[in-house]
Amino acid sequence: MNNPLINPGIGTFLWMLISFAILAFILMKWGWPAILKALHSREEAITASLNEAAKAREEMKHLVAHNEELLRQAKIERDEMLRNARLTSEQIVEDARTKASEEANRIIDTARENINYEKLKAIHELKNQIANLSIEIAEKLIRAELSDKPKADALIQKELELMELK
Repeated sequence: MNNPLINPGIGTFLWMLISFAILAFILMKWGWPAILKALHSREEAITASLNEAAKAREEMKHLVAHNEELLRQAKIERDEMLRNARLTSEQIVEDARTKASEEANRIIDTARENINYEKLKAIHELKNQIANLSIEIAEKLIRAELSDKPKADALIQKELELMELK
């Protein structure tokens, strides 16, 4: 088994060692600082991202708590507004009922007054008509009585005597 890759010769081994040393020197001089710098910047970026994520998580917790508080306050305000609206509507309905009842009572009172007025007016008119009829009847009776002269004189004499007694 004289394979040069498995059992290298001393010259091959020496050239491989020199090549490795040159490669290690180049990597140490320019490669490793760039790689370490990249790794360090990446580490800082990851740390900063983790810190930002932690801050964002804390902020989100505060925002969630604040939002829940706002939601709770909004629900309380909504309930208060609904209660006020309900009370206002009940008050408006009650006021409307009261006004309607007062208006109905006023209309009824006005109607009663009108009825009493019309009743008194009708009674007065009826009395006037009765008085006119009575006067007409009396006038006709008196004319009939006075058409006869002796009866008229007797009636006048009788009335004069009644007047003197009073």
